[in-house]
Amino acid sequence: MKEIIDLSQEIYEGMRIFKDLPQVKMEVHRTHEEWAGDTEATTQTPAVHRLTMSEHTGTHVDSINHMGPQYVGQSIDQMPLSMFYTEGICLDLSHKGPNEPIEKADLQNACERADEIIKKGDTVLLYTDHYRRYCQTDQWPYGPGLSAAATRWLGQHEIAAFGVETMAPGVRKLSNRQVHEICGEMGFTHYENLINLHLLIGRGRFRFIGLPLKIRGGTGSPIRAVAIFE
Repeated sequence: MKEIIDLSQEIYEGMRIFKDLPQVKMEVHRTHEEWAGDTEATTQTPAVHRLTMSEHTGTHVDSINHMGPQYVGQSIDQMPLSMFYTEGICLDLSHKGPNEPIEKADLQNACERADEIIKKGDTVLLYTDHYRRYCQTDQWPYGPGLSAAATRWLGQHEIAAFGVETMAPGVRKLSNRQVHEICGEMGFTHYENLINLHLLIGRGRFRFIGLPLKIRGGTGSPIRAVAIFE
């Protein structure tokens, strides 16, 4: 029997958003009572919401055109769906603290501890426990993240993507820009704001699904990320 583990944050008004990206706005557009013409109703129940947010809200994936101006045209709707439906592994990097870089040796050691190898086409999820420790604190924007060298090492394995619990794949003001540039250069991507990665540790391989919306020209998309164990 399949077990499906939800790896996605909720989307709601007032949620934490990266830097100066648009805040989530959610309001009732029409109610059932309005549609029914019921002018005497004492309650109003939502039939349709109006939702305003960026492509990079909550649990989301970046498209290649987000990585730099030279990748114009490689938008989220142009990326092959096979990049978002892969085998996956989750590596334990929970010893890393805020603003601490994850180095190549950390990834190698995590693979050895888990008795896993990174295969071509994999999605590699990086568990740091930053979400559970710091999501509601001032430390939330300052998670651990990949160094440039560690990102390139992952790219050399020809992965489809890697994923993090944090708001950025690299360490802000240290490696984050380089991580994005390397992803563009090497043709893979990353997921941000994942949750529940602690539920994947020590369980081996799984099916990862993180399908994006088909946004024309999009620089990324919110996703409903899941890990599936057979």
